[in-house]
Amino acid sequence: MRMDPHLLRTFVAVLDHRSFSRAAAALGYTQSAVSQHIAALEADLGTRLVERRPVAPTPAGERLMEHAPALLLRLDAARADLGRLRQSRTERLALACSPAALTPAVAQALTELRAAAPSLFLEVRVLGREPVIEDVLTGRAGLGLVDGVAAPSDPLPLPDVGPATVLVAAEQPLAVLFPHGHPLAGRRTVRLTDLTQAQWIDAADTAVPLDRLRALCRTDGFRPRVSHRGTDLYGLAALAAAGLGLTALPLSLAATLPGLTAVPVEEPRLVHRTELVHVTRPTAVARQLAGLLVAEATGGARVT
Repeated sequence: MRMDPHLLRTFVAVLDHRSFSRAAAALGYTQSAVSQHIAALEADLGTRLVERRPVAPTPAGERLMEHAPALLLRLDAARADLGRLRQSRTERLALACSPAALTPAVAQALTELRAAAPSLFLEVRVLGREPVIEDVLTGRAGLGLVDGVAAPSDPLPLPDVGPATVLVAAEQPLAVLFPHGHPLAGRRTVRLTDLTQAQWIDAADTAVPLDRLRALCRTDGFRPRVSHRGTDLYGLAALAAAGLGLTALPLSLAATLPGLTAVPVEEPRLVHRTELVHVTRPTAVARQLAGLLVAEATGGARVT
């Protein structure tokens, strides 16, 4: 059983798109080539993986889909890791951030890095949380910053990051955003458990994901009224300010968004954390930026 990664990528594309023709367009193959790839993979594994009409996974295909994305990501990570060995010098650094992780403190660290390395070209990419980690593991970014909510001193529930290092880059209070004039906007603090039946905005890549709030508060509440897709914080703020639903963000960031009042969360005891992800052997400039970011979070104790 060889499990050719090219065939595995085609298999994932077919089930992601639920179509042989759309998978072919996405991969740059002909439809007949996609069909041949699926047939070859099924022959290799000795079982049918994809139902053709309509396109859907068989029970064996469902089981393989539980493994395939992680396997492909690890292969890409290995390729990127070997590619870094060929780099004799680094004049470029890409930083991938989830939206709420890109803070003034991060901008200040980038300023200090540029001052130390004036010829360095910086690229800052704002992405959803999982794409940030994928960019780091596959070498598209030298460092990643991912935000989320956890109990004090607990790590974020990140997906498998493989051969990578995770460090705390920031920790601050969590706040709920209310439009001006909302009955709860004048409170000093709020309890999330009092808001489980409120209307919320589902903004999984930008604000605190609602499924995370459900898990932390052990409830099936926090039902969305509006779905926000993408990484535009100010677009999310406009929806919340118009009264279309509540959302939760770190207090320092929430306080800067127009038309909204940020009220800190009192219960349960939660913090908004930002964690830094880099490969186990980062480039010198990536290691330097990591040191600046962690120093900010730890009050001066830098990593080397």
